[in-house]
Amino acid sequence: MSVARVTEIIASSATSFEDAVNVGVQRACETLKNVEGAWVQDQKAIVKNGKIAEYRVALKVTFILE
Repeated sequence: MSVARVTEIIASSATSFEDAVNVGVQRACETLKNVEGAWVQDQKAIVKNGKIAEYRVALKVTFILE
């Protein structure tokens, strides 16, 4: 039997929502051990001068405790 924990993170990218998710998951894997999954809780675009300047995602990352 295993026990998992969920932590929330926010990641951003100047390219796309998909890239923001990849950035967030990659960073989570550098910090947390045993990352098993992530789901997008929310998406937000930052607009400057009428154009999207940044894509942000709120992720819930699941990892297994040792």
